[in-house]
Amino acid sequence: MLTGEGQLYTFMVLISETTTPGINLRWYLDTVGMKRSKAYLVNGVVIFVAWFVARVLLFMYLFYHIYLHYDQLTANCNFLVKAGKADAQLWAIVNIRCAVSPISYELILVRKDYKGIKEDISKAAVKKRV
Repeated sequence: MLTGEGQLYTFMVLISETTTPGINLRWYLDTVGMKRSKAYLVNGVVIFVAWFVARVLLFMYLFYHIYLHYDQLTANCNFLVKAGKADAQLWAIVNIRCAVSPISYELILVRKDYKGIKEDISKAAVKKRV
């Protein structure tokens, strides 16, 4: 980014934000008490697929691309030269593992949410409690 040649990596990271509207919609559906609706289930599946594509697969490609072109990156950035190639490989492996882990948790969470919670969290139920 300091050299003006990091636009590809910036765009890849920005593409990962395509999952945000689905996450926000999930919160809205939860807030209005539609956790057991088809819309909530479909939204959960779409979040799962989008997350897998935009966060797992894309970042695996991103780290692979960085690994292949690491010598070009280090030629332009002095602070990366100090890290060394072995550190870059370890960095890529750790980040790929960390990207895959939340996707399995998200799928389990969507399944649990769809099965339903016994507590009624709709606006009407919350007003009755207050």
